Amino acid sequence: MNSTRRNVGLLAACQALLMTNNATLIAINGLAGLALAPRAALATLPVTFWVIGAALATMPASLHMKRVGRQRGFTAGILWGIVGALICAAAVWQQSFWTLCFGTLVFGVYNAYGQYYRFAAADAAGAEFKSTAISLVLAGGLVGGILGPTTSRYTVDLMQPRFTGAYLALIGFALVIMLLLRFIRIPMPDAKTRAAPGRPLAVIAAQPKFIVAVMSGAIGYGVMNFLMTSTPIAMGVGGHPYGDAAFVISSHVIAMFAPSFVTGRLIKRLGVLTVMFTGALLNFAAIGIALSGIAVAHFWGSLALLGVGWNFLYIGGTTLLTETYRPEEMAKAQGANEQAIFIMMVISSFTSGATVTAAGWERVNLYALPMVAVVAAAILWFGMHERVRKAAA
Repeated sequence: MNSTRRNVGLLAACQALLMTNNATLIAINGLAGLALAPRAALATLPVTFWVIGAALATMPASLHMKRVGRQRGFTAGILWGIVGALICAAAVWQQSFWTLCFGTLVFGVYNAYGQYYRFAAADAAGAEFKSTAISLVLAGGLVGGILGPTTSRYTVDLMQPRFTGAYLALIGFALVIMLLLRFIRIPMPDAKTRAAPGRPLAVIAAQPKFIVAVMSGAIGYGVMNFLMTSTPIAMGVGGHPYGDAAFVISSHVIAMFAPSFVTGRLIKRLGVLTVMFTGALLNFAAIGIALSGIAVAHFWGSLALLGVGWNFLYIGGTTLLTETYRPEEMAKAQGANEQAIFIMMVISSFTSGATVTAAGWERVNLYALPMVAVVAAAILWFGMHERVRKAAA
């Protein structure tokens, strides 16, 4: 258990540094894109390329780690991040918008590998500690959400041209993760497990438990991203200054990760489906508050509840997913889950800005309602399905 707790602590630190880099990248990419883009409408394209890079790499990253182990796989992910940051810095130096897009695409591969920190903690933990291990690793994101914007503020003008220093600072955090990985002790899968193909992915994905787990994570992430990305634009249209929007987004990030200190214990005490359904209800409440007004308090309350709801759905879905596969099937099952999440992120990122500018903030929230309803209905259905199955047994 001491080894498990040490691994969880180190992986939480890796998660914190990953989120620091991600938050820094998000903070500067739009501004760098705006400065370099041939048209202002393309300013957020580097952010989209970052998400696409992660979406393309999630399954290959998972299969790679099945072959070489978590430690070597995570180290390879760090190398992708360093190369991506160097390309981004070179793009700013050369004033090349499309090179910047390519650099963020490469950096997205690093993010894809990093998303498996929580699974690495779960794999090395016993059944009783699994949900807590996942939860505590994600709690590291709270540090990153605070440290990332601060880092960008101090490094954005550190070197000229502007943004060069901020992109190079990403390398420093990546190197610290590489050092921390040296102290993590995650057993390498045996040769038989690495060679065994397991069941086809279609068979694994046909399980009701797998479907609900993936829906919870993917739709929960998609709805959160759809509403979060729209919020600063909606607040600007509503006449609120940027400082208020920054406060709302900062509160949202804290609400996303702060519950992680207790979510695992709640899952153990109340059950994973209860926590997931509570997350869906919190999403409904967040949309209800958003539809009730456009004061700063409405945006703040909505985004805070949205963050907690995401946390319950994401950690709950991850915990449920770990119950759907055998050891030799871990890579393909986890990879499919992460790919679904990133596809939803690409869609929500792409449609969010267009929806809020063309149809307004109210319509954004109304469009999110059916997605939350689908998740809530799926969780309820699976809960009844499990009750009937256990009664029959």
